[in-house]
Amino acid sequence: MSPAQRHQQPNSTEASQHKNSNHASTPPARNRSSKLSTYVHALRPWSFSASLVPVALGAVLAYKTTENFDLAIFAITCLTAVSVHAAGNVVNTYFDYMKGIDSRRSGDDRTLVDKILTPDDIVHLGVVLYTLGCVGFIGTVWASDAKMEHLALVYFGGLSSSFLYTGGIGLKYIAMGDVLIIVTFGPLSVLFSFMAQTGYVDFYTLFYAIPLALNTEAILHSNNTRDMENDQNVGVVTLAILLGYGGSHVLYVLLLFLPYALFTVLGFQYSFCFFWPLMTLPAALKLEKMFRDRTLQRVPKETAKLNMCFGLFYILACLMAHKDNFPYLGTN
Repeated sequence: MSPAQRHQQPNSTEASQHKNSNHASTPPARNRSSKLSTYVHALRPWSFSASLVPVALGAVLAYKTTENFDLAIFAITCLTAVSVHAAGNVVNTYFDYMKGIDSRRSGDDRTLVDKILTPDDIVHLGVVLYTLGCVGFIGTVWASDAKMEHLALVYFGGLSSSFLYTGGIGLKYIAMGDVLIIVTFGPLSVLFSFMAQTGYVDFYTLFYAIPLALNTEAILHSNNTRDMENDQNVGVVTLAILLGYGGSHVLYVLLLFLPYALFTVLGFQYSFCFFWPLMTLPAALKLEKMFRDRTLQRVPKETAKLNMCFGLFYILACLMAHKDNFPYLGTN
């Protein structure tokens, strides 16, 4: 080897070591990114349409009633609703795991089962989300003309529901979770948003929340039907277990298609704009067939996608319809 070659050799080795050092420094960044994506996945963001759409509907109904819309209040109520919803998802993940349910079945969120996050991580995440929700509530009280006690009653009712679904007495485990979901992801969310925008209570808004509540319950019911066998093995009692597969299929059909029947009636009697949500009917028919054929693995997430599209068309219908075509709204 020539002296020149001997002189070059260390430089080549140093370059190789420098390159390896660069590679070695990359994994921590990737790990941080992976951890962040894991936290996001633990929130189950695919389900957020169930809380965002009712908030948007409440704001649209408020606009139709008063012809006023406050973008800042809308943004704050969206933040509040999503934070509490995400916190409820995290609480559900935690208690399902601690009760040994997620260890025996393939749930939608396996962050604890696969030890990607620890139970303490999930608890801390839940605390952050509930805190964020409370900050959003305080912001809503500050920005809105609604009475604080009215907003507080609805907000803390929703917050308690998000926790008690699996925490505390665990309504999910005693076949009461379905009732909780119907009340929370529909009436409470729409009413909270409407009050925040208008400053007053109109209980007729609850009528307009019914289609969203039924469609959202279809997500939960399809999830519980999919997990029916494993839930039964660990002592959980859900409505799907009580009804059996045949009865659960009938209920899913009712939850899925009753909203379309309501919109058909509204469309013929009040405004053709209410036919817009029927654009999603082919997707609903496809989901019913998947349910009937017992290919349930993707049905909950696909039902959530339907919920988002269905809700967007519903909001579009409300925006396009004349304010005189909303029965009962603004009469009390």
